[in-house]
Amino acid sequence: MFSKIGLAALASVVFVRCVAAQQPVWAQCGGIGWSGATTCVSGSVCTELNDYYSQCIPGSASSAPAPTSTSSTSTAPTSVPSGVGKANFWFSFGDSYTQTGFTTTGAIPAPGNPLGNPPYPGYTAVGGTNWIDVDTTVYNKSLVLTYNYAYGGATINASLVTPYEPTVLSLIDQVNEFMGQVANKPASAPWTSENALFSVWIGINDIGNSYYESGDRDAFSDTLLDSYFGQVQELYAHTSLNFFFFDLYGSRSNVGARKFLFINVPPIDRSPLMLAQSADAQALEKTVITGFNSKLAARAQSFAAANSGVQTWLWDSNTAFSTVLDNPTAYGFVDAVSYGGTNDFWGNNYHSSSAAQTLWGQGVAAVLNDTVW
Repeated sequence: MFSKIGLAALASVVFVRCVAAQQPVWAQCGGIGWSGATTCVSGSVCTELNDYYSQCIPGSASSAPAPTSTSSTSTAPTSVPSGVGKANFWFSFGDSYTQTGFTTTGAIPAPGNPLGNPPYPGYTAVGGTNWIDVDTTVYNKSLVLTYNYAYGGATINASLVTPYEPTVLSLIDQVNEFMGQVANKPASAPWTSENALFSVWIGINDIGNSYYESGDRDAFSDTLLDSYFGQVQELYAHTSLNFFFFDLYGSRSNVGARKFLFINVPPIDRSPLMLAQSADAQALEKTVITGFNSKLAARAQSFAAANSGVQTWLWDSNTAFSTVLDNPTAYGFVDAVSYGGTNDFWGNNYHSSSAAQTLWGQGVAAVLNDTVW
């Protein structure tokens, strides 16, 4: 699926907030819970991407992209597009670090339109490409059709960590969307355990919205990961009702998910948002992230050991992210803290730039290189 590249596995994105009279290009400018400026610098317009996130997009109001919707008119093809049967499939789950605005009621991924809806690059948090965009269309070495269920603001389980807005789809909700759309392997998405990759990049909002709470944070990370891997187990255990048959060798065909990519939490303690907080707050969040990531790696290993046929990959976003932040000029960025301008690492006050996202895509591709398809 992925071509060879020489970069080490890099990684990630971050949440940032900065109050100013006018927000720079690509900065957040509105959304539920937003308390910062709601106007943008000249040449950009505050554009609603969804209920909880509006962004300063270059251009005028008449040329700004339409907001992402969770209920669009279906434009799915009436017949199976040519070439689908030779495709590999990627089912992605996560938050705004991964989102492209995909909805289950819009056009489905197909040759020539591998992300389905919205068309490439979709409605990303940085207004341009993100890591899964480039991995689907640039660093692949075969046709990849990506169903990206990631939803901005998502947490693992909304009953454990409340998202910004009740309509935000948690990891549980996203897995349910998959189950309701293509889990039963329709002709439009004839995936199998061999040609499908399942990826999860989540936990950023879970930690960012709870690290400061009272109680045992280490134990709470276990609680979060119990819910996380409960969903992973659901994906593994699923067997299509349409394929309850045995092949010539007596083994069940077309079983559930077997190939999993896990991505850990980046050092959001180093984000501009957290740099504006106290050193104690930064240190506390870093401790929680470190503990969560260690447990995630152990859980991934245990899951593979306990379930037959499973292959897992872990992309260490935390290390890769830190590598760039420690020496930003080596990667073409002005510094590790600026955002919204040319050659800034941060594309807005919430996420890294498209240039950084390209590095993350290269890092993921390096991890998956010659090992998936």
